[in-house]
Parts: sequence; structure tokens; C-alpha cells
Amino acid sequence: MADTKIFITDCDHANINEEKAVFDKAGIAYKLVQCKTEDDVIANCQGAVAVCNQYAPLTDKVFSAIPTLKTVVRYGVGVDNVDLVAATKHGVQVCNVPDYGTFEVADQALALMMAVTRKVCQANSQVKEGRWDYAEMAPISRLSTITVGIIGLGRIGLAFAHRVHALGCKVIGYDIYTDHVKSNTEYSYITCCSEEEVLKNADVISLHCGLNADNAKMMNAKTFSEMKKGAMLINVARGGLVDEAALADALKSGHLGGAGIDVTCKEPLEADSPLRSAPNIVITPHMAWYSVQAASDLKTKCAEEAVRGVLGEKARCPVNKL
Repeated sequence: MADTKIFITDCDHANINEEKAVFDKAGIAYKLVQCKTEDDVIANCQGAVAVCNQYAPLTDKVFSAIPTLKTVVRYGVGVDNVDLVAATKHGVQVCNVPDYGTFEVADQALALMMAVTRKVCQANSQVKEGRWDYAEMAPISRLSTITVGIIGLGRIGLAFAHRVHALGCKVIGYDIYTDHVKSNTEYSYITCCSEEEVLKNADVISLHCGLNADNAKMMNAKTFSEMKKGAMLINVARGGLVDEAALADALKSGHLGGAGIDVTCKEPLEADSPLRSAPNIVITPHMAWYSVQAASDLKTKCAEEAVRGVLGEKARCPVNKL
């Protein structure tokens, strides 16, 4: 076999059947390794031109030690474990796969919103414990009377907006960039406003933005205090956007009426996390992205982008600018 050009640095999927099909069709040699540290990547990925990467850290140390590396493709949307500044310095194109699970994540946000606004999990527990009293769930508001605020109006945020609009909710949103929303009549039902206005006016706030140094723990004691009493938080984006201790306090005090989260700061959620004892919170295990179809699309698109990197073709979804 020719020298290996593509390495899968780490992967916790059941198999790499889709990747194998793509690489074999292109006639490019590949290898799956399971790296956890910088040193693992350096030791196991020498000669790589492109890597498919899940969690292994890709840092300046790694890029310096693997000078052949030209393309990094992340399984998924976020690139938190990749040092973008270092990648750019070393001429490494970083790519992601932002469109494999758009509908799934939007659906999960909607499912979490429905669960907390209609108090489905609380009611289910009540019945299983032998009680039968809808009044324990009060108050519950009619969906068509609530305002949903969306922070992050990218693919997923807009897909979520479409879903809640169909339920009759008023939709407001904040993003750094809103020209794509304001210029498209399809989104005329979305009122673009400031982040402060979203916090002040929304009955439900759903996060759909990436995580960076500027917005880490953007949802904290201060921002929770600025939200309406009884408002609810949905997070299917990144756990690091939320100060979890502050969220637990806001739920326990009754200032927030509920929360639905699919992502946490540390995963799996720690046994002593204050979120475990907070009222009216629904927590799912970072599964929003998943469907059979989305999982297959992710693997295929990641592999195809790696092949483009080896062949020197234009990247479909570049993250950094070289």
C-alpha cells in the first residue's frame, strides 16, 4: 500500500465503513489510530497530509511536529480542540462539517423546549410515583402566547426558528451577523434585536452559537437575572456557554422556570453536578446531532473533505482563512 496520507486521529463511532468507502474510491491510503494526547498524535500520525479528527488535541506542538499536515477535518461543527491560530501559522486548513445534523439538532432543541414548557418529564415522574394531578404542573402557558429568543442565527438557529414559528410562537433573535436574515423574506417573522433585548423579552431562550473566549459562560448569574422570571433556557450548542452552578441556582430559586440541555461543560455530566438536583431540567447525553442518517452523512462528508485536502482541491467548509 502506498504511504498513508490520511489518518483518523480518533473516533468513537461503531465503525468507519463510510470513511473506508470514500478513501478506497479515491485510492488514498488511510489509517485509524486512537489518540488522546498531543504526543499520541505526533507518534501515530507522521506523514499525514490530512486528518479526520474527533477529540484529540491539535495544537502548535502537533503542527510543528507533523510538517506534512495540510488539512484537518473535524467530525462535527465545533473546533474547540483545534488551535486555529497555530493551524493558520503552519498553513494548515481547518475544516468542519456544519450541515450533517442541522435538522436533528433543531428537532432536539424543539423536543427539549416542549418537554420543559409542558413539563412532560415532571408529569411522567408524578404518574409513575402513583399521583395523578395536573395542577402540580401549573403554571403552563399556551405556546402561541410565548416569545422564543434565539441566540445564534446560523443554519441550526434558523431551522429551530422555523419550527417554533410553526407553533405560533413569536420569534426574536440575536447574532453578530444578521444581513442573511434581514435580506431574506423567508425569515420575515424573525425580529432581529440585541442580545440584551433577547434576555429581557424572551420566555424561552435557545442557544445556537459556537463557543469561544468571548462568549464562554455568557449565560451566568448576571444574564439569568436579566431574564424574565419563569423564563426557560435551552442549550444544544456548547456546554461552556453556560455557568452551570449559576443555572442550578436560578432554577432552584425559581427565577428560571426550566431548562433543557444536551451539552455540559464536562461530559459525561459529573456525579456531583448541581444540575442533577435542579428542578424542571431535562438533560440529554449530547445526542442532539444523532440520527442514523446524520451519523452516516457526518462520516461521509468528513472523509470527502479529507480527500479534497490530499488532492489539493478547494475545501468545502473551511474554518480558518489561509
